[in-house]
Amino acid sequence: MNWQEDYKKKQISIEMAAKLIRSGDTVAMGHSVGAPSVDIYNAILDRYEELQDVEILDVVQIRPCKLYDPEYMAKLQGHITYIPPFGVASIRKMYSSKLADYFPVSTYDSGDKISQRADVAIVMVTPPNNQGYINLGLADFYEMDTIRKGRASGKQRLTIAEVNDQMPVVYGNNWLHVSEFDYFIEHSSPLPVFGRSNPTEAEQTIAKHVLELIKDGDTIQMGIGGISEAVVAGLDGKHDLGIITEMLPLGLPQLIEKEVVTNSRKPFHKGVSIATFLMGDLALYDYARENPALELYPASYTNNPFFIAQHPNMVTINMSLMVDLSGQIASEGLGHKQISGPGGQLDFMIGSFYSEGGRGIILINAARMAKDVLSSSIVPELPPGMPVTVPRQFAQYVVSEYGIANLKYKTRRERALELIAIAHPDLRGELRAALKKNFYPDFNIGKQ
Repeated sequence: MNWQEDYKKKQISIEMAAKLIRSGDTVAMGHSVGAPSVDIYNAILDRYEELQDVEILDVVQIRPCKLYDPEYMAKLQGHITYIPPFGVASIRKMYSSKLADYFPVSTYDSGDKISQRADVAIVMVTPPNNQGYINLGLADFYEMDTIRKGRASGKQRLTIAEVNDQMPVVYGNNWLHVSEFDYFIEHSSPLPVFGRSNPTEAEQTIAKHVLELIKDGDTIQMGIGGISEAVVAGLDGKHDLGIITEMLPLGLPQLIEKEVVTNSRKPFHKGVSIATFLMGDLALYDYARENPALELYPASYTNNPFFIAQHPNMVTINMSLMVDLSGQIASEGLGHKQISGPGGQLDFMIGSFYSEGGRGIILINAARMAKDVLSSSIVPELPPGMPVTVPRQFAQYVVSEYGIANLKYKTRRERALELIAIAHPDLRGELRAALKKNFYPDFNIGKQ
């Protein structure tokens, strides 16, 4: 049988695909734009009365769905459980309601861990090309590893592709053959789009501090949000930057047009920006389409700390919720309250730590207002139950709107003083008192 016949034979409807889910299955959906359409989610959820002990897993939830609605999911208990390894704002109510479980992974090992849990994988792809290969489009992340490792181990029972003719082909190690799938659903739907963030005044101040740490020829990684947008806007005047990242920055096309990013000094993939997924506006998707200067790879490649470390002057930039005075970095939740997951933060922090000239940068707002009380994001100790995302031995730079703390070669005492210096001015006295009481009762820390 040739691939065209194989492809035609495997075509099914959304309703037929939903009926293939069995009680006890774990269903892994694709990442962000690579997740299937809401129609597929809803077709599975609508069968909940027929199912028991089904789990659904996805990451970076960008299509509104009743899977993220606590009121709806409350009636599905015992039938369908949601187990996201990473969440965005749309599912924080699910975490708060305790109706969602949490599956701990980092970006680097996500494909391996999900492959050993998923009985069914469902991803969105492009139509097949003339050789019978389909492209994962805008999200390679864990999809390729989940499918190939899951099938190789015998764990994965079904692999289903939703074929969307609106998904762009993106180059890189981003191809799978028709023969690697059990079923195909042809369903055209618009891709979710996102505008660029407007940085706040505090975010712009933090970005200015970050820009002090970026030099010509650096290879950079950064996440999404207002601070990233402010950093991108401030890179004019830099030269020969390279990109190896988890998510491509939305301003990448402009940086390449201005020759700020050339990827010319990287030891690998010269002239090419590499990532594992991207999401943004239609202009970014059009830029990515069949562009030889941009390639996507599985996260097991892009986020491999040993690969990252082989890039000299690797600069990684990520947000955090809280840092304690010894340098422990917490980015996933507040106490036992899950907010998100580690993503690739630890992967890139380890990689930059061992990179020659590398700089791992953690960004925090010095304080937050909760119930009319100003609370410091730099604390003597983390609250009970709060997960540590980056152990203190990999802490390097911490940046707030009040400055830069350099922790890499510092003792615990020196780290505490560095961090207090970038805390909110109104809260530094409390931090000095806590330092003296808890760590160094005989140490005169003065009024630094």
